[in-house]
Amino acid sequence: MKRLVALAALVALGVAGCSPGYAGNPSGSPTSSSAASGAGQVNVVASTNVYGDIVKTIGGPAVAVTSIIDRPDKDPHEYEADAQTQLALSKAQLVIENGGGYDDFVDTMLKSTRTKPTVINVADVSGLNQHPADGEFNEHLWYDFPTVEKLTAQLVTDLSAAAPGQAATFKSNAKEFTAKLGQLQRDEAAIKAKHAGAGVAITEPVPLYLLEAAGLVDKTPEAFSEAIEADTDVPPAVLKETENLFDTKQVTVLAYNQQTTGPQTEAVLAAAERNNIPVVPVTETLPPDQTYLSWMKANLQALSGALSP
Repeated sequence: MKRLVALAALVALGVAGCSPGYAGNPSGSPTSSSAASGAGQVNVVASTNVYGDIVKTIGGPAVAVTSIIDRPDKDPHEYEADAQTQLALSKAQLVIENGGGYDDFVDTMLKSTRTKPTVINVADVSGLNQHPADGEFNEHLWYDFPTVEKLTAQLVTDLSAAAPGQAATFKSNAKEFTAKLGQLQRDEAAIKAKHAGAGVAITEPVPLYLLEAAGLVDKTPEAFSEAIEADTDVPPAVLKETENLFDTKQVTVLAYNQQTTGPQTEAVLAAAERNNIPVVPVTETLPPDQTYLSWMKANLQALSGALSP
C-alpha cells in the first residue's frame, strides 16, 4: 500500500495570504514582487524565493523583491548568471544570500556590480559552525526556525536603515512573523514529545534541521545523502544499506526531496513503499501559492501525520 503524505493536499485545506512571486513565470527569469520599484521602496534581491517571501512579509509594500531561484527546476548549486539577474543585483540596496556554499553565484555576481548593497549572509547570521569537524555543514538553513528568527531581526535592522520612516512597520511585521515562527517551534516540540528517538531516512539533508528539532534520528548512511546532493553515483553497497533500513523497519518515515530525483532515490522510494513506510515529500524552494509560514506548517502537518497514521 502506497502511503504518500502529500504536502500540497494539506495546504489546500486553506491558508490565507499567498506569496505573489512564484507562479506564472514560465520564462525562467528572476521573479519580482512588483513590476517596478515604487517611490520609497527598498530594492531587495534574494537568492531564492524562500528568502524573497520572508523579506516581503517583513517589508510589505515598502520593499520591491526580486527572487533569483524562483522555480523548483532551478538548482542553486548549478545556477549560471544571466544579464537580467546581474541588472537586478546592480540596483539592489539589500541582498539576501543563504551562504554556506549554497548560492556562491551571488557573491560572484556582486563582484561585477559597481554598487555595494548591504548583504545578509544567512549562514553567518545563524551563528552555526560552518566547518564542523564531524561532517559537512548543512546549508539548508530555512528549515531551521531559530536561524529564520535571527534573519528576521537582521532584516528589521537593515530595512530600517534603508527606510527609517518605515521602521515601526518593519518591527510590527517582524513581531507577528516571529510569533508564528514560535508556533512552528511548538509544533516541532509536540512531535518530539510523542516520537522522540524515532528513526527516519532522507534522500538529501534538506529537512534535517526540522527533523532533528522534532526529536527524530536520521538513520541514512551519510555516503548516500552526500552522493545524491553532489549528483554522483551512490556505491551499490551504500544503496543496499539504505534500502535495508526500510526492509528491516529501522525507520518510520522517508523524507523525500522531490526536486532531486533519479534511479537511486527512486529505488529508496520503492523500498519505503513496499514496506508501507510513509513518505513525506519536501522541497528546497517555496512551492507555488504558498508563503514560507504556510509551507513549513504543511511540512510539520505532513510529518506528524506520517508518524501517527
